Amino acid sequence: MATNARIKPIETATNRGWDDWLTFLAGIGAKDLSHRAIAAKVHKELDATGIVSPGWWAQSVTVAYEQHIGRRQAGQRADGTFEVSVSRSTRLGMAALMDAWTGFAAADPPTARLFAAPPRVSGTERRITWRAKTPDGTAIVVTSEPKPNGTASLVATHTRLPSPESAAEARQTWTDILTRFLGSAAAR
Repeated sequence: MATNARIKPIETATNRGWDDWLTFLAGIGAKDLSHRAIAAKVHKELDATGIVSPGWWAQSVTVAYEQHIGRRQAGQRADGTFEVSVSRSTRLGMAALMDAWTGFAAADPPTARLFAAPPRVSGTERRITWRAKTPDGTAIVVTSEPKPNGTASLVATHTRLPSPESAAEARQTWTDILTRFLGSAAAR
């Protein structure tokens, strides 16, 4: 059995064991297919079951398979770059959290140095997103996502990272930034 953390949720959501998925994937010749082609075939298979969010689970199965066969490392995107996310729950509501984050990000020198141009903020009822490009060509997306109890979580995602080492460094950077943010007056 694989030790990939994605496997158990996949098995639970799809009502299909990982060994069964591996048999299915071998049967479609997945080893020789692109990410997109594998995901399309898995999506078709899942769509026939009536599962909720077949596209989401098709991507999950495909990524887990690519990691299983060594085509992709943990955190690696289909284009070969890496992505990391760090999240923290807060006591603030979604809009107040994004307001606090926006103020903090502009005023905190280590955070403000990370972006090359003024960040853009956009939102819907479901989430508010702060986006920034960095001088090195990577990108940062910070999202305020509501929780059922009226509070919100802040999720910082750093994308387009060139290596696993840069992803590990970014994870530590964002852990430190969110720790400073949650300790600041803005987050209270």
